[in-house]
Amino acid sequence: MSLPGLVGTDHIGFTVPDLEQAHDFFVRILGCTHVYTLGPYAHDDDWMKEHLNVHPRTVMRELRFYRCGRGANFEVFDYEPADGQAPAPRNSDVGGHHLAFYVQDLDAAVTYLQSEGIEVLGEPTTSRNASEGQRWVYFLSPWGMQFELVSFPNGKAYEADAEVLLWNPNHPAD
Repeated sequence: MSLPGLVGTDHIGFTVPDLEQAHDFFVRILGCTHVYTLGPYAHDDDWMKEHLNVHPRTVMRELRFYRCGRGANFEVFDYEPADGQAPAPRNSDVGGHHLAFYVQDLDAAVTYLQSEGIEVLGEPTTSRNASEGQRWVYFLSPWGMQFELVSFPNGKAYEADAEVLLWNPNHPAD
């Protein structure tokens, strides 16, 4: 059994410490498009706890939706948490995460990010085994959130005999 009617990923949501800084990063540096803004949202009952699993007096100051190329949309939040702010998890922590962007030319993208003062973590890595054909590198947003650039213009090795293919911007839509 599977989730009835599942079509795909609509958006990825995350919270940032400074929404204006994040907006500059997504729009000016990455080239995403700001689509619309909502908020603020605050409740004097248990709505925030019941629906969002946050402290009931937490205020969601604003959220902005962005479209980034042909991938999933981003919903970026600015919260005023009533019970304090926890640090962002590392990749190795439960809930750790990163967002990956597909680029046509990994080296040009890395050079561009570095010219904008964005910290790139190490040199691009060439994948082996099932992901052979892919190169990737992590980078940090100005607030320290991890992102990744990936590129595999000729596909990945696993595709040769796979029954299901991962999303790939070089393949026609299913």
